[in-house]
Amino acid sequence: MSKPVTSAIAAAFCSLLLVSQAQAADDKLYLFNWTEYMDPEIITAFEQKYDVEVVQNYYNSLPEMFAKLNAGGASQYDIIVPSNYYVPRLIQTGLVQKLDHSRIPNFTNVKAQFQDPSFDPGSAYSAPYQWGTTGIIYNTDTFPDAPRSWSLMFDPKVNPDYPFAIMGDGQVAMGAACAALGKPYDCDDLDSWRDAAKLMIETKHRDNFSGFSDGTPALQQLARGVTHVGMSYNGDYLLYKSEDPETFAHLDFMIPEEGAEMWVDSMMIPSQAPHPDLAYKFINFILDAKIGAQLSNYNFYASPNAAAEPYLEAALRQPPAQPTDEEMKVLRFTPSLEGEKLQTFQQLWSEVQAR
Repeated sequence: MSKPVTSAIAAAFCSLLLVSQAQAADDKLYLFNWTEYMDPEIITAFEQKYDVEVVQNYYNSLPEMFAKLNAGGASQYDIIVPSNYYVPRLIQTGLVQKLDHSRIPNFTNVKAQFQDPSFDPGSAYSAPYQWGTTGIIYNTDTFPDAPRSWSLMFDPKVNPDYPFAIMGDGQVAMGAACAALGKPYDCDDLDSWRDAAKLMIETKHRDNFSGFSDGTPALQQLARGVTHVGMSYNGDYLLYKSEDPETFAHLDFMIPEEGAEMWVDSMMIPSQAPHPDLAYKFINFILDAKIGAQLSNYNFYASPNAAAEPYLEAALRQPPAQPTDEEMKVLRFTPSLEGEKLQTFQQLWSEVQAR
């Protein structure tokens, strides 16, 4: 008789242990986000409010995020924060789940322009996190009368000598090249891409082209005087300028008049998120008016939250954080590509990088 009793006790103990482990697991939210894009105090406030732990993992590029989700990350993370042109790709590949808006009451705080975005009609799968623009950062001592134009990079007559860098994100770089050629920034036809690729290759071979450099590294190069022109994000520029106003006094941000990128980073729940209930709580928490303002005040990007506006710092209610009406007219979303179009673009971009 002793053996079955022992087995029963052991089974019960194991069962309790499994329940305990499951409960412990339920006390964690797994957030997969861009680096340096979240105020630690917001995380602490969420943890305290819901008595949970937030485990943060980071990525430095959208392809990196997408690859990790495809390799099993869809069942490891509860929240991801992709940019707009990757949202359709995530939906089409089944890596994210549809949102139940009844579980996000603070969604009513979202500005009308972000409630029904072209990349996710009706915000069926995504909730906006932050938004901003990608433009040119340049040295005002070097270019005191700089044209508000991509010619500062792509025209050797306008900038024959001073080192410059171009963003390494293929679609953004090719969009800039399209705009420099007088085509729409969001061009997605083969002829435009070929012309843009040709311009990119010509530009790469200029003596003062210093290479491809994204966001933060581009700003660091400009600050050190390694380059005199680069591409970066308005929020990163404002943040660095606030931290080192003396160094950034001679650096300025502009939206080229030919057109440039406007982007939205959104919160999405992976298709097999381990803790969807916590994910909904987190999305709703971020969309709170004061929390939304706290997030923008921390990273200096514009808030998509209308209710947050009274709590935003003054710098976030004016250019370059908030583009002018004139600038808004030329800003476009980077198009989302799929199927043959995506393959064609990737082949062209690989050629640009190789030649």
